[in-house]
Amino acid sequence: MSRYPQEVLDRIKRETDLPSLVRAKGVKLNKHGQDLIGLCPHHDDKIPSLVLTLRDGIWLWNCLGACKCGGDCFKWVMKADGVSFRHAVEILLNGNGSQDTSDRIIKKATVPHLEAPVDLSADNHELLRQVIDYYHETLKRSPDALKYLENRGIKSEEALEGFKLGFADRTLGIRLPQRNRKAGSAIRERLMQIGILRQSGHEHFNGSLIIPVMDKQGVITEVYGRKIIDRLRPGTPFHLYLPGPHKGIWNPQAFISAEIILCESLIDALSFWVNGFRNVTAGYGIAGFTDELFQALIDHQVRKVFIAYDRDDAGDKAAVDLAKRLMEAGIDCFRLNFPRNMDANEYAVKV
Repeated sequence: MSRYPQEVLDRIKRETDLPSLVRAKGVKLNKHGQDLIGLCPHHDDKIPSLVLTLRDGIWLWNCLGACKCGGDCFKWVMKADGVSFRHAVEILLNGNGSQDTSDRIIKKATVPHLEAPVDLSADNHELLRQVIDYYHETLKRSPDALKYLENRGIKSEEALEGFKLGFADRTLGIRLPQRNRKAGSAIRERLMQIGILRQSGHEHFNGSLIIPVMDKQGVITEVYGRKIIDRLRPGTPFHLYLPGPHKGIWNPQAFISAEIILCESLIDALSFWVNGFRNVTAGYGIAGFTDELFQALIDHQVRKVFIAYDRDDAGDKAAVDLAKRLMEAGIDCFRLNFPRNMDANEYAVKV
């Protein structure tokens, strides 16, 4: 899922020098009235059947021969290089077709290269950071993801930058070297090891808002993903994490306070944070209160914990069990009671 704003697509079509793209495939173009014509490279063309027409400032192409197809610059890249629409947009969006960079296009049979956002030489911590940086930049140009943040009441420039929020829109894979190349195989293997790619090669967090968990030094210890659409195939999880046990504490800066708001989810915690309650952190679901988080409360001598779990049967039971454990450790506990069957984020949005 990745919808590009129509104004971006229109701009690419206006700025792309389609004749240069066509010539890059070895096609000689000749003037024919107001049009350009040449031999179509997609079939055995003896008589020029490829026609390029400039219409309202946008170049269009049409094959009158065996192909019987045509369209805009996106259609040309998809046909010429055998790529998806998304891949074609990314190729053109990154300058491989605009008038001032058309000299960079090289005639070749392989798919045009897109700059990879990750470095094979990086260690696993740095590699994960590079992926999160890429997802972060992707979020900022994704209308769907930004709208999701707005609808959840957590669209905040300070939060977006401070917590490196991101969005996985399935474009990471098309920016990696091809699988049949040594570098492509190696980088995919590394990304599988850290949990970004699955064994199938698909991105683990496809279609998800990304919330990384970072320590005070900025090292990423965990990644949470939440699907931004609710219409999913049966059995598809809405909530995702990196494989393995949960590590790290979200918003460790909260522990400068002796009173902590503890949420069930990171989105709930963000809801408190953007509304001015900075002494907030979260577990990883009702069963995700880790020993690491418990020890952090002890080590920082937290005196009070306000448990802001979901107000449903599961959340109520988990809150009671957690309060018992914390009070046995000498920490006072209070329950934040939302309306029945409501969580912190829903409450924040409604009020």
